[in-house]
Amino acid sequence: MLNDIARQSLAALRILLTFTVILGVAYPVTVWAAGQAFGDRADGQPITIDGQVVGSRLLGQNFHGEEWFHSRPSANDYDTLASAPSNLGPSNTDLLALIKERRTSIAQTESVEEDQVPPDAVTASGSGLDPHISPEYAAIQAPRVAEANSLDLDRIEQLIDENTDGRTLGFLGEPGVNVLELNLAVQDAARDA
Repeated sequence: MLNDIARQSLAALRILLTFTVILGVAYPVTVWAAGQAFGDRADGQPITIDGQVVGSRLLGQNFHGEEWFHSRPSANDYDTLASAPSNLGPSNTDLLALIKERRTSIAQTESVEEDQVPPDAVTASGSGLDPHISPEYAAIQAPRVAEANSLDLDRIEQLIDENTDGRTLGFLGEPGVNVLELNLAVQDAARDA
């Protein structure tokens, strides 16, 4: 009987060690190595300037100031740990009031009529971390950003075009402008001017 217990315990220990090596070492190393084949995509596509990470191509950030293009609103204040929508339905009076308030504020800031403010300027994305805005939202911000950076409006519009991503596979989704990349391009253009 004792011999059977010892034999079964040794077999269980061998199975434990084998699966620990396979699932605890070999599998994670294989997944990590496969991810490295995709370069920075496996690391969240960080954007670095002078060796300092300033953001990610995949996560929206909040930009303050007249010299920057502004992102979509976020239901979670751009907190990556709380990535989620607001859970307010389309007929919720609080959401409708918030949208009206945002539309009025953006119309005043951008010197446009309220009906010219695009939907993505007043509504948060499902994750609250969308790094893109519509080309229409970028276009109404262009005059403010051009003036604040002492750049020609044509130059800002060119930067918007250069930083606009097309539809995925040519037919999925809508074109979008990556706000962080656009702001970095504006910063470079202002520095060179």
